[in-house]
Amino acid sequence: MQSIRSPLAQAVLVALLGTLALAGCKKKEAETMTPPASTTIATPPPAMPATVASPVPTTSAVGVSGVELGNAAGPDMKITAPTATFSTKDKIIAAVSTSTTDAMATVPGKLAAKWSHQDSNQVVNEESRDIQFHGAQVYDFQIENKQPWPAGKYKVEIMLDGNMVQAREFEVK
Repeated sequence: MQSIRSPLAQAVLVALLGTLALAGCKKKEAETMTPPASTTIATPPPAMPATVASPVPTTSAVGVSGVELGNAAGPDMKITAPTATFSTKDKIIAAVSTSTTDAMATVPGKLAAKWSHQDSNQVVNEESRDIQFHGAQVYDFQIENKQPWPAGKYKVEIMLDGNMVQAREFEVK
């Protein structure tokens, strides 16, 4: 026989056993106690229903499952033509795919993107968002420059709750 380790399963088992024991005692008492015909017995108050432990809230986690780069995204926020090479006048988009371990759970968190120019070791842009994650979703981060982008190597780092979870390098030519 396997042992029951879940607190919820243990609580349900205890409640079930208590209910069965209580029902068994009441039935036996009723069978053995037959009043004489002239005696009146007061009706006992109705039995309180057995309490069942409320479910333990499940904890769900959120994760970043992918990052795609491109210069255009569809209505679903997914990149329409992934690329790692951009022109100096392109808008650059990072589409970040996330998912929760429990598709029905809502998980609060902070998603951020840090864009940097590798050749000059300068941060181009940083953005963070407080998000209520739910199931599988895609979030876009984008950067634009009114002036042409300096040619060179760049990187975007994606952070979840302050921890870097994925990075993508790209080039502007």
